[in-house]
Amino acid sequence: MPKKTIAALDPTGQAVLVRVDFNVPQDDSGAITDDRRIRMALPTIQSIIERGGKAILMSHLGRPGGNGFEAAFSLAPVAARLGELLGRPVQLATDTGGPDSQAKAAALPTGGVLVLENVRFNKGEKKGDDEAYVNGLASLADAYVNDAFGTCHRTEASMYAVPATMKQSGKPAVTGFLVEKEVRYLADAVAHPKRPFVAILGGKKVSDKIAVIENLLSICDHVLIGGAMAYTFSLAKGGKTGKSLVEPDKLELAASLLAKGGSKLVLPVDTHCADDFSATAAKQVVPAGQIPDGFEGLDIGPETASRYGAIIRSAGTVVWNGPMGVFELPPFDAGTKAVADAVADATAQGAVTIIGGGDSAAAVEQLGYAEKVSHVSTGGGASLEMLEGKSFASVALLDDA
Repeated sequence: MPKKTIAALDPTGQAVLVRVDFNVPQDDSGAITDDRRIRMALPTIQSIIERGGKAILMSHLGRPGGNGFEAAFSLAPVAARLGELLGRPVQLATDTGGPDSQAKAAALPTGGVLVLENVRFNKGEKKGDDEAYVNGLASLADAYVNDAFGTCHRTEASMYAVPATMKQSGKPAVTGFLVEKEVRYLADAVAHPKRPFVAILGGKKVSDKIAVIENLLSICDHVLIGGAMAYTFSLAKGGKTGKSLVEPDKLELAASLLAKGGSKLVLPVDTHCADDFSATAAKQVVPAGQIPDGFEGLDIGPETASRYGAIIRSAGTVVWNGPMGVFELPPFDAGTKAVADAVADATAQGAVTIIGGGDSAAAVEQLGYAEKVSHVSTGGGASLEMLEGKSFASVALLDDA
């Protein structure tokens, strides 16, 4: 059922608590290396502050132990970067719903922005049933906004218990523009695809994407397989995979998916392999299933890239999750780049094209294709679960449109 969005909320004079996903990658010094998730939240934040509201933002970052402040996981660098992007001061509270948050939220001026410290510094975030923690957050604001698609598949306190508590007090709980866009693209792609509907699945393990493959085989016209998972399928067919990454305990599963998928499930016909994981290694392109001993598959081969490109360019809807090879290491980025090029061409021809977060999003960003597709998801795990056909409790509890 469609949900109310931030556009339906009048934030004038109101404090609005926004769950964002600022779980951004950082280097060893703590510098942010990719601020896409911060940038994607800007429309929702600006909608609040430019219409006379006050934005109070909460997020997790990394995996702290839940035992209090850890400098390595502080949101201080995120707050600083957000201030630069907004062109206005952004305050940082030293806690999450505690005394400093309460004081700074109460003093926040109209148009002000406050970032709370990492929600996962609190044991109550993961537990979800710590009343003091939940009530502390719920009391900070007059309305709740979920704009954290990357964690929509979770029911941690800031995603579920906090908005549920606020709703019990009659406070509105709505989606932000990012979550609204993510759900619209991904849910509509699965429920009402423009055909042909082509899914592209890469990554390391078949086991990570069993449910996605099974669901997409029931609704797609073609499911194209790349990445290391292709070698498990190849081994299940009796092929040679050298020292490639495979899942020997998943051969029976791979064989059953091959039988179930039939002609819909499309595997590589050639493989770019090397005798070492390095740019200077000895390399060769071999037919799929004929990787020699001592070599490992690191990318789809050029014939596969050409075949996949032709299928993708004829598509009406494309969903892509997982790179075709080791895109971080040229020349093994060639397959992923060829697929990205085909997806961009399909977009230009009117197809709806969705990149499903995670490594796929990183790949299209790195290769320069992020602005040439319909939508790049900010949620790897969340987008996968939506492609499995699952619904999210954290979204279902929000106010209906």
